[in-house]
Amino acid sequence: MTCSPRSPGKIALIGSGLTGPLLAISLAQRGFEVEIYERRPDPRQVRINAGRSINLAISTRGIHALREAGLWDSMCGICVPMKGRMMHSVARELTFQPYGKDETEVINSISRADLNAALMDAAEARGVAMHFNERCTGFDLQTGAVRLRSEETGRETAVEPDIAIGADGTASAIRSEMMQLPRFNFSQQYLDYGYKELTIAAAPDGAHRIEPHALHIWPRGSFMLIALPNVDGTFACILFLPFEGSASFAGLDSEAKVRDFFETHFPDAIPLMPHLKENYFGNPIGSMVTIRCSPWHANGKALLLGDAAHAIVPFFGQGMNCAFEDCTCFLELLDRHGPHWPHLFREFEHARKANTDAIADLALENFIEMRDRVADPRFLFRKKVELALEARYPRLFVPKYAMVTFHRIPYSVAQSRGRIQDRMLAELCDPISRIEDLDWQKADLLIHRDLTPLEDL
Repeated sequence: MTCSPRSPGKIALIGSGLTGPLLAISLAQRGFEVEIYERRPDPRQVRINAGRSINLAISTRGIHALREAGLWDSMCGICVPMKGRMMHSVARELTFQPYGKDETEVINSISRADLNAALMDAAEARGVAMHFNERCTGFDLQTGAVRLRSEETGRETAVEPDIAIGADGTASAIRSEMMQLPRFNFSQQYLDYGYKELTIAAAPDGAHRIEPHALHIWPRGSFMLIALPNVDGTFACILFLPFEGSASFAGLDSEAKVRDFFETHFPDAIPLMPHLKENYFGNPIGSMVTIRCSPWHANGKALLLGDAAHAIVPFFGQGMNCAFEDCTCFLELLDRHGPHWPHLFREFEHARKANTDAIADLALENFIEMRDRVADPRFLFRKKVELALEARYPRLFVPKYAMVTFHRIPYSVAQSRGRIQDRMLAELCDPISRIEDLDWQKADLLIHRDLTPLEDL
């Protein structure tokens, strides 16, 4: 094994997914020598297998991080803004539920592959060295040496940066080494649901065949289909089903069963999916996991961020946004304290851990909402009351979804305020069925008693 000497200010980033290149760009802008090591081939040169690239919903936190790196303006062209949820009933009825109080509050659908390629290009343009087909096989917790093995030749090397940052996802090699630390806490919770990627085709003229500025949901209680728009006129669809049971991936084991299942539960989607059979049987079944661990750092030599530290399920659209907010927080601390790594790493975990735990919980809760409650008239009524309360008390009452998606309010604050507001909504909405009957005097009392102005937080 050969070993390259340590260079002052050298940072090794493990993982070239979304978070690694974004952080590398900002570190390079601050004068650090940054190298990225990735076990996969360069996805810009080698086609990635289909079925592992759920479209992403980028919102305020992610946009802020991209703006800070000077990248957001160049990303807008590969995004499709979504103004709300379009629910599809079995009877083919459509119900639109706006995400926010006006058309400025939208989330943006973006292809993971397109965003990843754009971030890699931007990183290389700023002098970041990227090494593909280099698997991290270990990390020395004492010396900080990163061990690597070429996936092409099998050659083993090591690099000794000042620090190593693990942005290498749920199967993080850096985290695996850190599990040797005394009192290292680790948990993973898999959903008993999986997902499979499908596609809604574009119209012959390249246009979208259903409303492009919405996230489409076919909620069916114990399972659901969703669709996010792409700039090329297609929609990336994701079928969420239990692994086992009557309506499950295990049960849909033939073309006839798949066709019958879709005709029964998603009849209006069938004409839009001419390649359903090929997609369904050609794409793998993905799993979804929540990962929590602590500490996120080791001996001032290594740090975890993004999914390596706190993977969450995708149902609040915050996995990438949360990871990008990690970058924002890390860079703010770096600018404040300088590269005093042991102190900075501790401060970073202290600032982020409660918030990443909160969004993990919120994402699990939102799965139930998307799968089941969005089709409930009482749920939709409460959403209308939420927007009415926000319109009258904009400094005090902000819906939980908006706090998470359209603000940079800490996730833990959004979670705690959301619980208070949920209790208010139950008290205000349960006795009535029309907004005209809302007891505004009671609403005023509850809101001024239980909520502080957001700017005071």
